[in-house]
Amino acid sequence: MDTKSFVLKGNVCYNTTPQEVTCVPSGYAVCVDGVSAGVFAELPEEFAALPLIDCGDNLIIPGMSDIHIHAPQYAFRGLGMDLELLDWLNTHTFPEEAHYADLDYAGRAYDIFADDLRRSATTRAVVFGTLHVEATELLMDKLEASGITSYVGKVNMDRNGCVDLEEDTAQSAADTRRWLADVDGRYDHTAPIITPRFTPSVTDELMGELASIRDEFGLPVQSHLSENPSECGWVKELCPWSSCYGDAYDRFGMLGDRTVMAHCVYSDENETELLRSTGTYVAHCPQSNAQLSSGIAPVRRYLDLGMKVGLGTDVAGGASLSMFRCMADAVAVSKLRWRLVDDGLAPLTTQEALWLATVGGGSFFGRVGSLAEGYEFDALVLDDSAIRTPRVLDVWERVERYVYLAEEGGRLVRKFVSGREIDLS
Repeated sequence: MDTKSFVLKGNVCYNTTPQEVTCVPSGYAVCVDGVSAGVFAELPEEFAALPLIDCGDNLIIPGMSDIHIHAPQYAFRGLGMDLELLDWLNTHTFPEEAHYADLDYAGRAYDIFADDLRRSATTRAVVFGTLHVEATELLMDKLEASGITSYVGKVNMDRNGCVDLEEDTAQSAADTRRWLADVDGRYDHTAPIITPRFTPSVTDELMGELASIRDEFGLPVQSHLSENPSECGWVKELCPWSSCYGDAYDRFGMLGDRTVMAHCVYSDENETELLRSTGTYVAHCPQSNAQLSSGIAPVRRYLDLGMKVGLGTDVAGGASLSMFRCMADAVAVSKLRWRLVDDGLAPLTTQEALWLATVGGGSFFGRVGSLAEGYEFDALVLDDSAIRTPRVLDVWERVERYVYLAEEGGRLVRKFVSGREIDLS
């Protein structure tokens, strides 16, 4: 479709608050110049001349934002899931990422990643690359061609890597500047993000250099925080001056409302307040946290405090690109935390999981994640007709069911990002 102004007709569902959804059966979702003009039970006359896409009995929901994913790890998803985080990094992750010095290998791997992401329910993503400049630029080229909107980071790590995956401090900073110069003005839908891998792999000197580069170029930041008990203990040894793991970033000004910190499973009251007061985003990665034996993040506490929270598949710690699987896992692990760890934190509802996948993570990109008026028009058209039942379900029940059964019988029919239709063929 070559227009960014049109109307989708179908069964529309989107969040109005974290706890509430609006459902409009046989409704009209209106897109004008890539922005939502609202959802209506009857199409207003002022939009009657726009092209109408009749989606029949299909569901229409907002697009989903995956705010923590590692593109080079996609090649070994599903492997090493019986290991804990640090062993998994040394056994699988670092050796795999070293392969991306070979551009031929990187090209083949990123072709698969970008193609599968294009066909998924993800409309926007915050992505880790590797420390290699040329491979990271290749990844950005392929994501741009996919049509989705993304932030992509050249990883920085000048300690505790491996022989083939560790940078000289000065060279890491210089390569980051070279990368930013190379990609300046090159893309419409893909942008750079500063990416210190995590404190154990970034010296204070390099963290300071990255903070200066971030300020100079006005860029967002992504990294990891308080994912695993061993990692947290390691940070105390490496940064004895810090009051908490988060302080190891905050001392360099790396937290804030343009920063995503993945995991935050073990953030204590001090660190939680630091994240809340700075407006830092938390990327909740439930499947990864379970499979790498990390734990269960207190997402209910973060939501109750009004913090900014979204979801991340964290491939390959998480084995699936599916944001629906991510939503289902978020609800499931919150129940386990409530039952086994802290019965004062109520489990998440599916409505809240939808919020996290759409508005929660989408807001990192701006006014994104809803079909309400004024939001960028990111939308998914879903066919659930193959998920059979003798029951008559309302729109919300169908969406709720899709979250859990998407891979059993769901089908993504159409996908839009800022009003641009993405080719799913």
